Amino acid sequence: MTSYEIVRRAIEFETPERLPIRFAALDVNDTHAVPLRNAEGWEPGRPDEDEWGCVWHKPDPETGITNMGQPRGHPLDSLDHMDEINWPDPHDPARYADIEDALAQADDKYVLVGCGFTLFERMHYLYGMDKLFIAMYEQAEAVHELAERVLAFPVGVAQEIRRRFKGRVHGFAMTDDWGTQENHFIAIPMWREFFKDRYARLYDAIHQAGMHAWMHSCGHINEVIEEWIDCDLDVLNLQQPTNLGIEEIGRRYRGRICFESLCDIQTTLPWRSAEEIRAEARLLLRQWATPSGGFILSDYGDGRAIGVSDEKKRVMLQAFIDLAAPGLQIPEATEA
Repeated sequence: MTSYEIVRRAIEFETPERLPIRFAALDVNDTHAVPLRNAEGWEPGRPDEDEWGCVWHKPDPETGITNMGQPRGHPLDSLDHMDEINWPDPHDPARYADIEDALAQADDKYVLVGCGFTLFERMHYLYGMDKLFIAMYEQAEAVHELAERVLAFPVGVAQEIRRRFKGRVHGFAMTDDWGTQENHFIAIPMWREFFKDRYARLYDAIHQAGMHAWMHSCGHINEVIEEWIDCDLDVLNLQQPTNLGIEEIGRRYRGRICFESLCDIQTTLPWRSAEEIRAEARLLLRQWATPSGGFILSDYGDGRAIGVSDEKKRVMLQAFIDLAAPGLQIPEATEA
């Protein structure tokens, strides 16, 4: 089977011949990413400003800490001022200018395009999380309008991918962190009121474009998973499986959605022994995978940000290969 076929079959529970793997750091990867660019002529007005006007605070490189940072500058000071925001245009041709060349490098791999900070994250990046939660109670109509304006971007990107590249891009990757260490941020009835229909519409636009819908979310989101399954999400990226409860998630959701995961990035990978990493790999495959598919191994790209060396990653990758992808080889490490 080609890499594309292995990934597709895992997502659709059609018995791939081995475990699909997304591990670019160690050069074992069944997928290929294609980029979206900023709009034509866009330039940040301030340092670390993104196209939506959010200003990011990033760690000082001299500290040795490496992560993406977090937005500290929220451009929307009031929900009455939404017309003053320069909303990015998903239909700008410049966004898609690099995809054709990137597709030429895809070989037989499964092709992904990414649209991160997709809905909820972008809403609170624009307005501030605490203010957004208060507004859900006090200005519900305005929050619905904000959600529609944000949703228009990923839906528009999916529509453009359909128009320009249908059949050549296979997955649409998104991010929305929805939980603390203990629970989801808002009660499920409120989640349904503001978000469920919008996720369903977004996933429908992605499916109409011939792509699978992939979602990443951190935190203890055990109840939200049920809602996403109901919205027809295809792949769920979870990076804290021990926080969720590996056995609980397997009992409730195994065989109902394809998981993209790895050994826990907070507990297992930074702190546990090689044998404990191998044991968690076995447990994940036993609890979350099925004989017909439903599991993709992926990497957390920035190892320094979570205190995990390439050697630890190599231990984990080899464990999964030994268990579910026999015959694959990890390339030897090369000098920097």
